[in-house]
Order: sequence, then C-alpha cells, then structure tokens
Amino acid sequence: MLIADALSFHYALAQPGETLDFRFDLQLAPGECLAVDGPSGAGKSTLLSLLAGFLTPASGRLLWSDQDLTALPPWERDITTVFQDHNLFDHLPVWANVGLGLAPNLRLSQAQHQSIGEGLAQVGLEGLAERLPTELSGGQRQRVALIRALLRQTRLLLLDEPFSGLDRANRELLWQQVQRLKERGVAVMLVSHDTEDITALADRRLLLADGRLKEAAI
Repeated sequence: MLIADALSFHYALAQPGETLDFRFDLQLAPGECLAVDGPSGAGKSTLLSLLAGFLTPASGRLLWSDQDLTALPPWERDITTVFQDHNLFDHLPVWANVGLGLAPNLRLSQAQHQSIGEGLAQVGLEGLAERLPTELSGGQRQRVALIRALLRQTRLLLLDEPFSGLDRANRELLWQQVQRLKERGVAVMLVSHDTEDITALADRRLLLADGRLKEAAI
C-alpha cells in the first residue's frame, strides 16, 4: 500500500492561476489504478515528482508497505515514471533506450534482449529496434517510453498523460499492457485528462484542485 500522509510542498513563486501550496493525502493499493485529474497548473506534476523523489516535501510522510520513502533518492525507490515528453536519449537506438530500464550499463543478458524484442512487438514496434528516437513519430516514441517502463517491473508505475498522441488502436494495446501489470499486483497512478483512458484503466479517480485531492466519480 502506498500512503501519502500530509505530504506538503510550497512554491515560492507561481504563474497566475497556479497553486503555491499543496497537501496530498492518498492511498494506493497493489493492483489498483488511481486516476488523478485536474486543470492545468493544479499540481498534478508536482504530485508525481514528490512520489518519484524528484521534489523534496516540506513535511509529511510517504510510505510503501510500511517503508518510509520520504528521504530516499529516486533511484532507490521501487517506482517507474513515464513522462509526457518521452524522456528518451536521442543518441541511443530504440533497443538501448528500452534496455536502460533493465540495466543502466546496458550489459543485457540474452533473456533481456529477448524481452526487449518481445515488448517492442507487443506495442507494434517490431523491426524498429535499431532506429534512433529522432527517426520515429511522436506516438512511436511514446510507445518506446511506455514499454521501457513496463519491462522494468517495479511495484509502482506513475503515468503522466502517457497515451497522448496515440491513435485508438495503439492506446488499446497499451491499456492491455497496463492491465497485465495491475493483475501482477503493480500499483498504477494515472495522470490524465482523457476520460477514455480513465474509464479503461482506473479503479478510482481523484480530482486535484486548490492544492488538495478529493474523490470524484469515474
């Protein structure tokens, strides 16, 4: 169980319409998908960054299975994040970008190379392993980022508008991949404005407004 208990953050400056002060309280169970929705500037990315460890909270606690994650750096948290901007390395081919999620030094075993090939095939990217990200479409780059995250097999997956730019067929392919992770007990947080993504994946939905989360209908 992931528990954010009075997890707070304060920005010294904000753009007009953006929130300065946040306090997050939530629970997310293994195998559950929690959708977080809210207007632009409401703090959805702030929430993900606090959970992933890219921001340090001013106060509060972040627990996973009774382990306090609050002081752990991002690389020590059993969490994978997929950002909206893909976060791929343009100088590395597709297979290497995916492989970084399995072995940061890219010393991959034969089994890992096989899982990369199978993962790319599952999202319609077979035959593109040697291409650079700059040679792919935006939707293809997003699929590379997603399959890299899915193959890591961490216990918590954070998705920031992960299916934007994908057509319906490819979105359904990736919905299936996320559903399989849920069935294996992976907890998923989905930040999305898309009602189809939320309906397809989410067990619960929270609305973020004025720096606070509240339950909302799916």
